[in-house]
Amino acid sequence: MIKQNRFYSDLLNPLYEGCDMNDLCVATYLIGAEKEESAIIKAASIGIEQTTGSWVDVPEETDEVRAKYCSKTIGIYEVPAFENQMNVNLSVGPDQLRFYVVRIGYPVANIDNNIPLLIASITGNIMSMPYLKLLDIDFPKKFVDKFQGPKFGIEGIRKMLNVYDRPLLNNMIKPCTGYTPEVGAKLFYEAAVGGVDIIKDDELIGGDRSFNALADRVKANMEAAHRADAIKGETTMYACNITDDVSKLKENAMTVINNGGNCIMVDVHGVGYSAVRMLAEDPEITVPILGHSCFNGAFTCSPYQGMSSKVVAKLARLSGCDIYLTQPPYGKFDNTFDNYITNVNTAKAKMYDVKPVLPFVGGGVVPGLVSKFLDDCGTDILLGVGAGIHAHPMGPQAGAKAFRAAIDACMNGVSLREKAKECKELQASIDKWGIYGEDHSKNLYAI
Repeated sequence: MIKQNRFYSDLLNPLYEGCDMNDLCVATYLIGAEKEESAIIKAASIGIEQTTGSWVDVPEETDEVRAKYCSKTIGIYEVPAFENQMNVNLSVGPDQLRFYVVRIGYPVANIDNNIPLLIASITGNIMSMPYLKLLDIDFPKKFVDKFQGPKFGIEGIRKMLNVYDRPLLNNMIKPCTGYTPEVGAKLFYEAAVGGVDIIKDDELIGGDRSFNALADRVKANMEAAHRADAIKGETTMYACNITDDVSKLKENAMTVINNGGNCIMVDVHGVGYSAVRMLAEDPEITVPILGHSCFNGAFTCSPYQGMSSKVVAKLARLSGCDIYLTQPPYGKFDNTFDNYITNVNTAKAKMYDVKPVLPFVGGGVVPGLVSKFLDDCGTDILLGVGAGIHAHPMGPQAGAKAFRAAIDACMNGVSLREKAKECKELQASIDKWGIYGEDHSKNLYAI
């Protein structure tokens, strides 16, 4: 009896319209294949490896099992879209490869409310293959509904700060680490009284340090926040970095809350998505979570391997970050413009009933970039500033005032040059770092 090659069957290669898309998490990959290699077999092999099968058929992997639990290849798109064999002789990629965008559906029943298993299923063993990058994951509503997501989101953070009509300003305490609570509180106060809305620890100082205990850091910085708030008539949020072993995260979070802290921060990829989710969904943790993206580039920056930062941003939002950092292309990092805009939209765009995340842009932000950020992102953005405040020629308070002046100018349609005539702090920033589109340059940055 002749039996069709299962790799070519419509069981594993259905039409999109033939699937119940609410039962599939759909992964989109970029895949490179040898010139004569079958993309259909490669895609099916990848999906089978990540679901019911292995490198060779096993007796109990029946068609009934495959129908319910095996992957479904619902799209293979060659780029360029060759349909004529004569054209395949053209060299279209590195190492004479042909490239495909492939969409594979993974049954929700295989994963169901389990981020570690999601990563194992959609990336897993196949990440060791050359020329394979995960570009996106489309989640069905039945999958997303089991996640709380951000507890506060953009609206909740704005309500805490009582700021609704402008971009928010963040400052990272510099130096990054190695300082005492007293030194940190002094810098905190200067930035806060100058007009910063959210001040965070650097990603490099987390939990208890021998030179800077967590409880002491929270007490000192929140005391500085209250003094600054009394003068400026605004609220300052302190995102205290609790990054640590997973076993210590809840204790660290409660140390922050019990000592008057109003926000916590974690290095998302150091602690893991499930650890973030644990914090976000714990009813005793009543403050927002700022997620830092350090290590993100290790698995996103290659054009042919790993996974995209859009996937990372979706997972951070699903896990419960209220604020999440992305790098813009203008400062010291080299993110592409389209990727940056995609990540900002991934944070804010509708995702069923999951609250939007406040996108946080940082890495060499100076006042001369404010108008560009507002043009790119609108007002629902957190401007992340470190050295642009602490390295201001007139000190960190002046650095913060320069940013608030730049924000005020942009919100009122006034040029930064014109605003600087009445704000010496802004003028000093412009003199040192320039204005984007005029004299601001990537050469400002050492890395």
